[in-house]
Amino acid sequence: QVQLVESGGGLVQAGGSLTLSCAASRSMFSGNAMGWYRQAPGKQRELVARVTRGGSTNYADSVLGRFTISRDNAKNTVYLRMNSLKPEDTAVYYCNAVPVTINYWGQGTQVTVSS
Repeated sequence: QVQLVESGGGLVQAGGSLTLSCAASRSMFSGNAMGWYRQAPGKQRELVARVTRGGSTNYADSVLGRFTISRDNAKNTVYLRMNSLKPEDTAVYYCNAVPVTINYWGQGTQVTVSS
């Protein structure tokens, strides 16, 4: 059974921090690079951070130096630590495999950054 459950979003002032968590089913998590995606109103969903099973990471230029992705392979969980948040980070955040291999998305978690 495929499952992705994101949590940890909320309302924060610019400059603040949040940590997102994503619990994935083992079938989704094992062997896959995992990533955090976001979709702002009126925009396409974009990949912002990726972590391989071995822990190598990549980031979109817009979040480089501010966001940190990590994973716990024993818990089938991926995290996103977000520092120095900006209003333009406001979006619904989703986790999924990278690349996406199954057309399934969790409910996401809303992050709203006020100026």
